[in-house]
Parts: sequence; structure tokens; C-alpha cells
Amino acid sequence: MEIIGKFLDIPFTNPTLIFFIVLAIILLAPVLLNKIRVPHIIGMIIAGMIIGPNGTGILARDSSFEIFGKVGLLYLMFLAGLEMDMNDFRKNKFKGLVFGLYTFLVPMILGTLVSYYLMHFSILTSILLSSMYASHTLVAYPIVSRYGVTKRRAVTITIAGTIITVLLALIILAGITGIYKDTVDHTFWIKLGISILIYSVILFMVFPRVSKWFLRKYEDNVTQYIFVLSIVFAASFGAELSGLEGIIGAFLAGIILNRYIPAVSPLMNRIEFVGNALFIPYFLIGVGMLVDLKVLFSQKEAIIVAITMSVIATISKWTAAWLTQKTFSLTKMDRQMIFGLSNGQAAATLAAVLIGYNIITGTDAAGEPIRLLNENILNGTIIMILVTCIISSIVTERVAEKMAMNKSDGNEKHGHPTITPLDERILIPVANPATLENLVNLAITLKNPSKKNPLYTLSVDLDVDDDKMVSSHQILSQAAKLASSADVPVNTIARYDVNVASGILHTIKENNITEVVTGFHHKANIADTFFGPTIQHILKGCNCMLLICKALTPINTINKIIVAVPQKAEYESGFDRWLDRIANVSMQIGCKVIFYSSRKTEDAIRKMVKSKRYNFRKEFFPLDNWEDFMALSGFVQVHDLFVVVSARRHSLSYHHSFEKLPTILSRDFAHTNLLVIYPEQFEAKQNAVYFSDPQSISIHNNYSELFNYLNFIDKLKNKE
Repeated sequence: MEIIGKFLDIPFTNPTLIFFIVLAIILLAPVLLNKIRVPHIIGMIIAGMIIGPNGTGILARDSSFEIFGKVGLLYLMFLAGLEMDMNDFRKNKFKGLVFGLYTFLVPMILGTLVSYYLMHFSILTSILLSSMYASHTLVAYPIVSRYGVTKRRAVTITIAGTIITVLLALIILAGITGIYKDTVDHTFWIKLGISILIYSVILFMVFPRVSKWFLRKYEDNVTQYIFVLSIVFAASFGAELSGLEGIIGAFLAGIILNRYIPAVSPLMNRIEFVGNALFIPYFLIGVGMLVDLKVLFSQKEAIIVAITMSVIATISKWTAAWLTQKTFSLTKMDRQMIFGLSNGQAAATLAAVLIGYNIITGTDAAGEPIRLLNENILNGTIIMILVTCIISSIVTERVAEKMAMNKSDGNEKHGHPTITPLDERILIPVANPATLENLVNLAITLKNPSKKNPLYTLSVDLDVDDDKMVSSHQILSQAAKLASSADVPVNTIARYDVNVASGILHTIKENNITEVVTGFHHKANIADTFFGPTIQHILKGCNCMLLICKALTPINTINKIIVAVPQKAEYESGFDRWLDRIANVSMQIGCKVIFYSSRKTEDAIRKMVKSKRYNFRKEFFPLDNWEDFMALSGFVQVHDLFVVVSARRHSLSYHHSFEKLPTILSRDFAHTNLLVIYPEQFEAKQNAVYFSDPQSISIHNNYSELFNYLNFIDKLKNKE
């Protein structure tokens, strides 16, 4: 009985029991609230109110909630930076800056006037209170992430504006705090500026280089995850040392690592899983513990302050969203998303009210301390946090659901058609464990992240042997594990056939495969061909796209993609598919794509990119003569990905110089990441497969020779 009584004493102090209660809330709150269509975030906050010291008192807001809550807040801001579409951010950075100024100035002006003239606070109290309205926390961001609309224009604008307004609000907080500490003079601002400058140099010059080196050298997922967390907290601590808030550093760490962590990858899956499953819910429950509803029923003045603060915060944030919509001709849905995300108050607001509450400006007649922000403001702030979080969650939930259903994001009014992702069934023939991980990661990066089609992995055995069968199942299991760690479904196929090419071709036909990702062939002897007989037979026996990869560095650490495109490539039936795959890779890892092509092909690529609304950085350079292809070796660096768009012999874009391609690649690009693409063909297939009639091969060879003769005659005419 004594043991039971010990555990039943409230607040609970047993760490195991505390952790169990928190996990039970995280587990059951979404399940119960889904039935009444209430956002999960509200459930976490309400649960914190119920179990916290101002509710039933089951749990105290001890150091564990402070630590995990702080980690959860930093994690939230880190995910916001990590999941941001940097290409879209560059396009909308001006809009984000303008929204940041709107969402800072409107609450500052409105809040100061109301606080000073209607609520009769001092001017410094009014300014500090208004800075609390101006700042906001992205508490509803997990909703946006859950619906998969994090890369929408309105979300990007809001995130960019959040950093601007929080930074300005924290500067005001630092200035007012310095006034009461008698430290604000010209040297204060000089020291603050120098410390921020030093921090920025270290953050943007040192951290990216260290991150790139580490992620290239160490490929273990656990090691990479620990490194990422170290970067986040190092950046956050550095921000605090420089006089900023830690959330700014966490967000900037996400921006830095954004380039090296693809949206669909095992590392990203682990980062999102841990944050959304533990740290962020802990933070939300901790916010709920601060709310004291009893204040509303005990003090009339506290009720008035709480209502006034909630109304001003909501109206000012809606006004800022409305001004942004009108300034940039955004849609109604964009305005709702901006308002929903920016209305939530939590992190910087809590920091400001607690600091203001602890500043003593004097004493009253009874000898009681006079605080810059009194108890009514403190309690009103907690109520305002609850009200704004509820409004933010409900509005964001509704508009995010609409955006997820409306794939066009409302851009038809601006003349942008809807993206229609191509059907994709990607097959990965696996045989070599050494190249398996790079092939699977490439296939994951190639596929459209919005489509949930599975990858197909294939192992072909030539005879029935128990040892080989076990080996095949092992390598297929390894491939499935790699893909599933990135939350990508996999269909594994093990089959027996007369040879590898036949097994691959039969699998392509049976599963309607659209593209095959395979590794480069290793020459067995001097008479062996560069691509090997298996790839040659696949090219001849099927019409689907074939991608032949040689990866020397991890795909997520590629600096840039250089694509060599032959003339008339735009006339091939597979033109849109290979361009779609290049765009997916670029958008996933955030690197630039440099196209070398003829002027006519360049125009076709530009038109396709615009019509499909691909959002990636790109440059174009002329490549009018395919025979100048080898000159590109001087532009391709070790950590670049060199993509060669080739063609089958009978296709429109085929050039006789393709016969020299194996020699050039093996001689001039031996130490380069390579990807050779054979676009799909929808013309009538040859009746023969890899063991086809030799006469058909001779006919194609004769056609090739004929084209060589014609080209030679044209050159003679040009010389004359």
C-alpha cells in the first residue's frame, strides 16, 4: 500500500510514470480528436491544460518539460527550414520580406495605440506588449507537413516572414531589457552587430563545408542523424551567444542542411519521425501547462486584458495577411494559409512576457514590486496563446486540406497549368551489394515524391541453387530495407531465367515497367563491350527508359547536374519523362542543372519546364555540334553529376557520334558521377529480343554506315 500511495501522490514524480502519461496523450489525443475533426495540436495543448499544475495537477511543469519543450521548439523551427523549397524561397523572398514587415508593423502600430490609449499602460510596456503581438510561432506547421503542402507559395512566404518579424521583435525585447539594465548605448548596438556578423560568417561559411564533408564521408544513417542534431543545437547556442534567440539559429540550420537532405530519403524520414512523434508534442503539452483558465473566473481585469490581447493579435495578423494578398495579387486560399500559420503565438511571446514580468520598474505604496508586465498581462498572454493556437490550428487544418485536394494551388488564374505527374514504375535490377545503396537512393530521388507507386527490385538467378537463392533474397531484403527507411514502398521480385537480360525483359513486360535504373557494367576482358551484353540486349528488347548510373559520391552531396542533350531530343516520345526525372533530382537535392544543347532543343526544354511548372535552378549553354561533346570534360568536377542523354540507334535524335560514346566516357569521364539516359520509345517494337535475328542487326548497321557517308558528303560540300 505504501508503494501504491507513493505512486499516487500528485504531482507524479516517478520518471517512468510521467513519460508513460505523456506518451499516452501523444498516442490517444489524435485518435480521439479525429472523430470530432479537431486538429491534433489543440488536443495536445488542451491535454497540457488538464494534466498541468493549473488543471488537475497530475504533472508538474518540471525541468523535463522545459528541456523537451525547448528541444521541441527548436526542432519545429529546424523542420520549417529543412522542408522549405529553396528555389521557391528565392523566387518569393521579396514577398516574404514584405509580409514580414507587414506582420511586424501592423501589430506594433495597432497594439501600441490600443495599449497606450485604451488600456493606459506606459509607453515602454505598450511597445513590449505590441512586439509580443508581432512575433508568432509556427505551431500549426505540423498540420501543413502532414498534408504535404509545405512547398506551397503561401507557406514559403509565411516562413520567410516569420524570421523577419521574430528577429525584429527580439531586437525590441533586447533594447527594452537593456534600458532597464542601463546597458543600452551606442556600444550596445555595436557589440550586438559585431556578434551577429561573426555568428553569420561562421554559420554560412563553416557549417555548410563541414556538413558536406561529413555526409560524404560517413554514410551510416544513425551517425548522420546525430550529426544533424549536433548542427542544429550548435547553431541555436551560437545564436543565443550572439544575442539572438535560439529559434533563429535552428531555422538557419535547417536552411543550411536543406541542400544536403533530400525530401524523400532515409535521413529525412528519421528526422521527421522523431520530431513529430516526441519532441514537438512535448513542446505543445508544455505550452498547455502554462494556461490557467481559473484566472478568467477570478479577475475581471484579467478577462478584459485577455480578450483585448487575443482580439488585437488576431485582427493584426489577419490584416497583415490581407495586405500581403492585395500587394501581390495572391489567392484567397493563400491569404487563409498565411493567416492560419502566422496567427499562433507561443515561443517568442512566452520569452517576452516572462522577461517583462521579471523586470521590476519600482515599488508601490505598499512596497510591492511594480513589474513592467503585470500579472494580468502574464495571465492574459497565456490565454492569448491558447486562443491564437486554436484559431491557427483550425484555419490551417481547413486550408491545408483544400490545398492538398486542389493540386493546382489556385494558380490557374495566373496562367499556370496543373502539373500532371507521369506514371512511373521504376525497376532496379540488383546483383552487386556494393552499388545497391547508390542505385536505390538514385531511384528514390528520381521518382515523384507525391506519388506512392512502389519501386520494383529484381534479382535474376540463372539456375536453381540453394546458396544463390539465399544470396538473392538477402540482397533483395537489403534493397527493401533501404527504400522502406525512406518510407517508399518496394515490391521485391526473385526469378529464374536462361540469362539476366531475359529475366529483366520479362519482368518489364509483366509489370508494365516505365524505366529501369541499373549500374555500369564492369568489363570482364578486353573484348567485352563498355555497356556489356545485358544492357545492349535490354536496349534492343524493350522501349522503356533506361538509366545507367555510376555513382562515386552520395546523390545528396552532388554540387550540380550537367546535362548533355543531343539535337532533336525534343522530338523523342520520352523527352518529357527524362526531363521530369532530372527536375525531380534537382528539386529533391536543391542543386543547379546546366543544360548543353542546341538552340532549338533549349527552347523546347524551357517550354516544357514552364508548362510543367518545374521549380529548379537552371542554366543553358550551346552545344550545336555533338562531336564537341568531349570538350565538356573540362567543366565537369569530381562532385558533379554528368548526365548524357543518348538515343537508340533507330531513334530520331540518334547521331553517328554515339558510337564513340563508350570510349569518351571511359577515357575523359572515368572519375565522374555518370548517368546515361536512353529515353523511352513508343515506335513499333522490334519483333526480336536479345537473341534476335542477326540480319536485323546488320540492317541497322548498314543504315548507320549510310548516315556516316551522307554526313561525310555534307562536310565536303561545306568545305567547297
